[in-house]
Amino acid sequence: MLVNLKSIINLAEKGEFCIPAFNVYNMETVMGVLAAAQESKAPVIMQVYPRLIKEEAGYFLSPVILAAAQKASVPVCFHLDHGPSELETTRSIRYGATGIMLDGSTLDFESNISLTKKVVDTCKYLDIQVEGELGHIGTTKDTDLDEFTTPEDAKRFVEETGVTCLAVAVGTAHGRYTKPPKLDIERIKAIRKATNNTALVLHGGSGVPDEEIKKAVKAGIRKMNFATDICYAFLDCCLEELQKPERTVAIDNFMKKPINAVKEFCIGKIKLVGANGKA
Repeated sequence: MLVNLKSIINLAEKGEFCIPAFNVYNMETVMGVLAAAQESKAPVIMQVYPRLIKEEAGYFLSPVILAAAQKASVPVCFHLDHGPSELETTRSIRYGATGIMLDGSTLDFESNISLTKKVVDTCKYLDIQVEGELGHIGTTKDTDLDEFTTPEDAKRFVEETGVTCLAVAVGTAHGRYTKPPKLDIERIKAIRKATNNTALVLHGGSGVPDEEIKKAVKAGIRKMNFATDICYAFLDCCLEELQKPERTVAIDNFMKKPINAVKEFCIGKIKLVGANGKA
């Protein structure tokens, strides 16, 4: 059930729902995401940060993701998240990725277009599609989060790069929010219209109020990223278990509850974006 980015995005477009994209970091988070997808009968994207691909961890993590997709009864896309250069994109493809995000959002507009198009052109020969980013989606520590993507820039970017989907800056950020963000829903609608209904991506989904997420999906968000809250679901459960005097020291048994914590978190987000029962 390993599918490419276009196939899984097409499911979302056809059904007018959103694909949840969960960042995974180890075997246990992969197991939690897969269990949630199977139980919810939902297509999912498992994505990996570029630092894991650049470091040794990606070499070991990639076969785990591929094994999960092989076992799955639902569509699974293996996606690079926020790849900043050709190094990470090329290595991800060698490791078996079926979707690539080229993040040139910190570059100037022309350089972003140029680099993204180069990666799109390379990937098309392998039937792998690319997600681009326009309008830098920073972190919750940033003081300025109002430099949003414009419909005019998005139109030109999509036309000149040929990306399958586009991550846009519309009010979210990476990390845990000090106060709930408010999304620019009208901007999402305007970008969709300007780009001939290109699939849009919302980064920084962790901590966004449920009603805002529902509005964003209705407006045209077709892929939504969740990373920070997966980490907290996993680590909070580990910390809770560590406080128990009767805890097991066998790591495989200890990890069963953190895996389940990730699963339960993912099930909630799958339902929220409308992906349950869509596989």
